[in-house]
Amino acid sequence: MPQIDYASRSSNAFTLRLRLQNQPGTLDRVTSTIADIGGNIGAINVAEVEKDYLVRDFAITPTSPDQIREIADRIPTLEGVELISVVDRTFKLHERGKIEVVGKQPIRTRDQLSMAYTPGVARVCKAIHEDVSKAYDLTIKSNVVAVVTDGTAVLGLGDIGPEAALPVMEGKAQLFKDFGSVDAFPICLATKDVDEIVRTVKLISPGFGGINLEDISAPRCFEIERRLKEELDIPVFHDDQHGTAVVTAAAFINALKVVNKRAEDVKVVFAGAGAAGTSCTKMLLSLGVRNVIGVDRQGAIYSSRPGITPEKLEYAKITNPNEEKGTLHDVIKGADFFIGLSAPGLLTVDDLKQMAERPVVFAMANPDPEITPEEASPYVAVMATGRSDYPNQINNVLCFPGLFKGALACRASDITEEMKLAAAYAIAGCIDDQALTADYIIPSVFDTTVADRVAEAVKSAAIAGGVARIAE
Repeated sequence: MPQIDYASRSSNAFTLRLRLQNQPGTLDRVTSTIADIGGNIGAINVAEVEKDYLVRDFAITPTSPDQIREIADRIPTLEGVELISVVDRTFKLHERGKIEVVGKQPIRTRDQLSMAYTPGVARVCKAIHEDVSKAYDLTIKSNVVAVVTDGTAVLGLGDIGPEAALPVMEGKAQLFKDFGSVDAFPICLATKDVDEIVRTVKLISPGFGGINLEDISAPRCFEIERRLKEELDIPVFHDDQHGTAVVTAAAFINALKVVNKRAEDVKVVFAGAGAAGTSCTKMLLSLGVRNVIGVDRQGAIYSSRPGITPEKLEYAKITNPNEEKGTLHDVIKGADFFIGLSAPGLLTVDDLKQMAERPVVFAMANPDPEITPEEASPYVAVMATGRSDYPNQINNVLCFPGLFKGALACRASDITEEMKLAAAYAIAGCIDDQALTADYIIPSVFDTTVADRVAEAVKSAAIAGGVARIAE
């Protein structure tokens, strides 16, 4: 029997390759055994045909690593069945990476080679040397983003280092391309030093039209972004902060319509006041919300809280106007919105019962939310999570491909608050008011209209804000 790694993974998707005796009942024994154990069978494909045997691939999604172990142990005991291999389909998808570099023009002749490379390329180099702005017209710079990380704050995994963060950055680059037609490349840095990160990104910036910072831990991420925005003339965007804020704001805009409330009247409680929570708070304040209360491990954040850190003090200055104190369970009373960017199981049904009429819950901790939709649904008017297996998935992929597409199209020198707000309203506007329901406040990540609508809105805001180099 092949050796199998049963470690728990984010996706328990496996393919079992079996050699089945070509006799009536053999296939039935396999499928019934898998079903009895509780595995979900997807496609069953014939891989090889032999004289007395068929080799079949069974796509199976178990509910736990222990279940795939039991299936793999039981199957070989069946009459006429041999287990050839067990393949983790998620690992298979990542083999040798998920992205590649391909040429836009074929090089098949000496003539093509002489234009793409030497000697013809020299004339193009000289033209850029004489006018650096021509790099946008004559190189990939016009449509390429660096996805930069140090691997210190990978979602759900924490500080795992640059090599382990690479699969996430590859995935981000693929999302840029598939959803926004923007080229992107992962840059994983073997340093946690703020000065070194800033210097390195500045040194590589000539080859990129924009910088997407990703999975860098707070509070260093704030300083890195601030300095790069000041020192570079290309867009710099920390997606963990601002992408989350844009998509959360879009969902918030539409949720207000569903529950028929106004931004200036609602009380919003945030669980989690790190990089994403702080950015989301500022975005909601810009939408007109007046009463936001942030909660961290020490409870409600307020300006006179003993031992408050400088970062939390800055947060307190713009939030909690009534200086509410206590735990999450205390300040949730009368809240219209709960927005979670923290940890699973934080919110209880009793908390929901203390909220205002027709409460809204965005439980965005991944992979396990602060409260599950199954628990919350009887007590809330609108429920959203960060997961794809529930309605109303609040996912950054609705923002960053279109946002960069718009910023690159007008050669923006920065990404402003107005551009981010424009992106939020564009995402929200992808759902017509007549189509809005409690289960449909945010468009699907596979809605092909989203990126273009966001790009147009961002481009218009950049032009209006004076940060666009092309005002067309």
